[in-house]
Amino acid sequence: PVRRGNLEFRNVTFTYPGAAKPTIQNLSFTLADGEKLALVGQNGAGKTTIAKLALRLYDPDDGEILYGGVNIKDLRLADYRAAFAVVFQDFRNFAVSVAENVLLHPEAPGERETVLDALDKSGFSEKLKRLPDGADTRLTREFDEQGVNLSGGEAQKIAIARAFFRRAAVTVMDEPSAALDPVAEYELNTHIRETLEGDTVIFISHRLSTTRDADEIFVLDGGSVAEHGSHDALMRRGGIYASLFNLQAEKYRT
Repeated sequence: PVRRGNLEFRNVTFTYPGAAKPTIQNLSFTLADGEKLALVGQNGAGKTTIAKLALRLYDPDDGEILYGGVNIKDLRLADYRAAFAVVFQDFRNFAVSVAENVLLHPEAPGERETVLDALDKSGFSEKLKRLPDGADTRLTREFDEQGVNLSGGEAQKIAIARAFFRRAAVTVMDEPSAALDPVAEYELNTHIRETLEGDTVIFISHRLSTTRDADEIFVLDGGSVAEHGSHDALMRRGGIYASLFNLQAEKYRT
């Protein structure tokens, strides 16, 4: 059985098939139940790979991954994955209603209020008011000429609403604000902090404004953790994270 607890990587190494070198190299860390972890680093540093390994979309070449103190290979896969809510970068919306896009199953009696709450927390409520049939509006025109096509940011908000609806033990958000404007990003960060209080959250982001409130930040370089700590601690250290943060902040100051 799956028991909620810490997520732990122990000396994990992973190489994609056909790759010349490992994407993750001898990686060890423990994410305590209820902590917020941010993964930052350059493209190819291994951020999304960590999430895919945690979900057991891949198995490590060496080392082990544990959840609740048990090797995840010993847990029933469907039950283990049910402990996660995930928003990857390559999310999709489907040619069904807005509500069903959040649920990812046919709507059952009593679910509408929770769906609307999730859409509100993801920042989609204003758009929802302008849709012809509200949450019953069908997306895309694949099967309905009256269907609605959304912008990239609007589509991303629906994907994020899925995670809020699930309210799983572990939420993984891979570049959750990539298509959002700064105001929407700020509101999303606030809702993540308030709504998922007490849950484990893994952020993956290049936009470091998203990482400031994390309990722990891992700066990945070459498949391993080059720096880790809180935002304030890493800024005082003046290393890779501080350099990246100041580089982004300077664009706004300029």
